[in-house]
Amino acid sequence: MAVVARHRKDFEMNECSAARLQDTVELTLVPGVGSLTQNRIWSACRDISSIFLLDRGELESWNLPGDSCAAIHSRRYRDMAIEIVDWGVREGVRFVVRGCPEYPPLLEEISDPPMVLYARGNVEVLRRPAVAVVGTRRPTPYGMQMAEGLASDLGAREIAVVSGLARGIDAAAHRGCLKSGGATAAVLGSGIDVIYPREHERMSRSILERGLLVTEFPPGTSPSPQNFPVRNRIISGLALGTVIVEASEYSGSLITARLAMEQNREVFAVPGNITAPQSFGPNFLIRQGAKLVQTWRDIVEELPSELRHGILRDEARAAAPAESSLDFLSDAERSILSALSTDRATLFDRLYRDSGQGMAETCNILLNLEMRGYVRQLPGNLYIRAARPPGKN
Repeated sequence: MAVVARHRKDFEMNECSAARLQDTVELTLVPGVGSLTQNRIWSACRDISSIFLLDRGELESWNLPGDSCAAIHSRRYRDMAIEIVDWGVREGVRFVVRGCPEYPPLLEEISDPPMVLYARGNVEVLRRPAVAVVGTRRPTPYGMQMAEGLASDLGAREIAVVSGLARGIDAAAHRGCLKSGGATAAVLGSGIDVIYPREHERMSRSILERGLLVTEFPPGTSPSPQNFPVRNRIISGLALGTVIVEASEYSGSLITARLAMEQNREVFAVPGNITAPQSFGPNFLIRQGAKLVQTWRDIVEELPSELRHGILRDEARAAAPAESSLDFLSDAERSILSALSTDRATLFDRLYRDSGQGMAETCNILLNLEMRGYVRQLPGNLYIRAARPPGKN
């Protein structure tokens, strides 16, 4: 360590130099130097370039594998790193390097942050308050609607939604956020130039319009199964909390939930039908202490106080002047709307029983209110009042 201390530099960088970028990329390419080893090196020596000045004996003192020491000492991967950086510049890829201003502060807090993130899109999304929404690749219709609805509600309140671009719940989360005009970040388990699954190429283009694609894997990396548990720590690491919508007993989403707990982040879960295998994960997490989620408010209530108060204050301001729009509703419509809440779903049977209207009339009223944006229908014949009335989105 004394040798390392000679090369150690304490510095603040306004921007990352090309040399530092190339050296950092090179280090991540060396086999045997994974995220934990990279973090150990970073903790002792913030100037990554100095690692390449050490001799074989000094490198071996780091308890690195012999082949890794040889690769670092001989600069075996330098040309590959230069090629990757040159390719990225040509293709509009942003390199987010640890220690540089663009690196997300929340990700810096985890135990093994990636040294380099390859990004396409709006990198400012990495610095926004964010919530991760993840779940099974084989969801029920209920799970899809809940994921899309929650992501839409969060996105409309300027909370970025992070997910993994996978089939099922992840795709629903990205789609919901985009529909509300929000920003979403997709963390890939492959290279930045490899979209997986292929059918999500169109979605990835939509994400790039307002959001971000990001990965720690070098360009050209195929979506190997072992990559996805590794990338999950980035999904949870970028977010203030992680929402599990549906997940079977052995779902990778439970890995993300565990990582969020280890990172001291909030864990949320959407309860599900106890007879459905997709409900095992969230119901298990709720028993373990995860917060039960029915609406976006359940999530916002656990966010940092300044952020929470700002969102709820905006909600109150948006709702107040909207009351005048009720003048355009009939007495029957206002009566049913007043029986609905923005944070608790109500069964159709109860609305029908309390409305004094016939069943057909109640159905028509609810349909009209839904089409005009006053209410939303949820699975199970449940209805909820829209948090943002028409014209307030």
